[in-house]
Amino acid sequence: MIIDLLIHHPEALGTVLQKTPTWVWGLLAGLLALGGSQLVARTASLTRVAVMPVAMTLFSVYGLVSAFGSSGQVLGALAAWMAAAAVVATLTLALWPTPPTGTRYLAASRSFHLPGSPLPLLLILGIFLTKYLVGIEMAMQPALAHDATFDLEIAALYGVFNGLFIARSARLWCLARAPRAVTTASDHAAA
Repeated sequence: MIIDLLIHHPEALGTVLQKTPTWVWGLLAGLLALGGSQLVARTASLTRVAVMPVAMTLFSVYGLVSAFGSSGQVLGALAAWMAAAAVVATLTLALWPTPPTGTRYLAASRSFHLPGSPLPLLLILGIFLTKYLVGIEMAMQPALAHDATFDLEIAALYGVFNGLFIARSARLWCLARAPRAVTTASDHAAA
């Protein structure tokens, strides 16, 4: 509906943006800063590596519950989300079992050296835009909360994003569990 509206009535974009609460833009700025910080090589602790997927998982669950909680379909949506996340994480780990080249775990400091990547920023934006666009759709068509197909599609989309985050973190945790004090992704792949 939102895409159809914007195609046929592009002037509606101004109204949609004006009706968006101010705090949403603050949240977007914070998420952009977080994702942008991952575009360059950096060092991150074990805890920091775990925080991002947990935070994005919670944001996804919040998105599902806030959109579909009152419809009585939230349990089905959560099940679809979990299933999609599990399938995507499993497939991603099977296809790409090691972290990107240049990734190192430094056991002495319990931290990772991570190469820059646009993937976290893209995943963060995907989750944010899903939540934002679903919010607009639900405001324009409240009956969508009771549309099982819509609910499951949105839940699966959140699951895809979360599955990719989970796989990324799982690869790093596996690297951290390697027996050597300093481990690199290329060393880990050869083992």
